[in-house]
Amino acid sequence: MNVTERITPMRAAMTRIRLKGAAVAAASVAMAVMLTACGGDAGSDKPEDEGKASKPTSNQKPQEQSPPQDDDESQVLGTMKGADGIEVVISSAQRDTGGFITVKGRVTNDSGNRFTAQGWQGTEQEMRANGASVAGASLVDQAGKKRYLVLRDTDGRCLCTQFVTGIAAGKESSFFAQFPAPPQSTTEVDFQIPTMPTATIKISG
Repeated sequence: MNVTERITPMRAAMTRIRLKGAAVAAASVAMAVMLTACGGDAGSDKPEDEGKASKPTSNQKPQEQSPPQDDDESQVLGTMKGADGIEVVISSAQRDTGGFITVKGRVTNDSGNRFTAQGWQGTEQEMRANGASVAGASLVDQAGKKRYLVLRDTDGRCLCTQFVTGIAAGKESSFFAQFPAPPQSTTEVDFQIPTMPTATIKISG
């Protein structure tokens, strides 16, 4: 065997070693790239709603409802003065497109005690569960000889303000109550709350 024949196998072996080393290096680089790509998404698999306010649970206390504040509460459609310094001022009685009327106003407690709207829930057993509220309010259409009660949902909750903690002495609170609407020809109704005198008010809209 001449010198050339002995060197050729050696070169072939060295070439195989170099190729194998290059393949290992290339695989290492590819693995590093993959790890870097995966690491760039760290933290992106968190739930989409994380950090958002959670829905209230059923055992949370209800929040006191209040009417929208876009009405001028300085208007006075009617005033009702009850015992112990309780006064109700009606500021609006708006006819809405849904076929109902929303009555809004404010209750002032000039007594020396917290007002809990005792009796204002009315005599219906279903409405008494609304607690301190105007659930027992009603509208009377004298011309049509009909009485309209506060609307309620399927669970018996009135579509009206609930004074969750009552009204502290010397304070006032806004209120609203929604009723079925009388015919368009009726422009005036009597607003009534149990234990309070009647106030005759005009309907707008």
